[in-house]
Amino acid sequence: MRLHVLRPFGVPRVTHDATDVRRLFGDIDIYLFDQLQRGRIAADQRIFDAGCGSGRNLVFFLREGYDVRGIDPNPQAVAATRRLAADLAPHRSLQRATAAFQVAALEDHQQPDASADVVIVSAVLHFAGGHGHFDAMLDGAWRPLAPGGLFFARLASSIGIERDVQPLGDGRYRLPDGSDRYLVDEARLTAATARLRGQWLDPLKTTVVQGQRAMTTWVLRKA
Repeated sequence: MRLHVLRPFGVPRVTHDATDVRRLFGDIDIYLFDQLQRGRIAADQRIFDAGCGSGRNLVFFLREGYDVRGIDPNPQAVAATRRLAADLAPHRSLQRATAAFQVAALEDHQQPDASADVVIVSAVLHFAGGHGHFDAMLDGAWRPLAPGGLFFARLASSIGIERDVQPLGDGRYRLPDGSDRYLVDEARLTAATARLRGQWLDPLKTTVVQGQRAMTTWVLRKA
């Protein structure tokens, strides 16, 4: 089996064995991969991963030499991302990787305003402690995005499982899988988009996993 990968900026497609996919892209979120395949993330763009974890979404970008930065509140996860960056990007020393990936909370970090062309905030916002915390986290992700930039978020929602979640107060719910999460719905995301003055790039897309949880993809352009 062969895989044809469409590269940014219309560079000719490269054909790879399917066994190479994991090496090329790591465990990238399939919906983020979709943005890449559609040409929305160009090779010269600056990427900020607002909650990078161990770098699961960054393998391709690091290997291809993108300008990538990120934060995460977990020191062990950030250490793993720094090692990944130093291993995959020949031009990036561990010292430079340490500067690029910092231990910080999303609502309280030092990334400069308008310093990124793409912001990734994947599986992060649903850890908010309530409505106010969610807004602060969202603002922390939005602030570094430059005008015209791409905002990509994946987060837990109540869409499609409204009857199956137990309200705990202040926007938090107990899911059927036993976890507690801050959940958004379409109205909440529509209101947040208006507050941020964001422009919709895609309609909301929600995946319901056997009635246990729902994950929504939220993609905007900064006006």
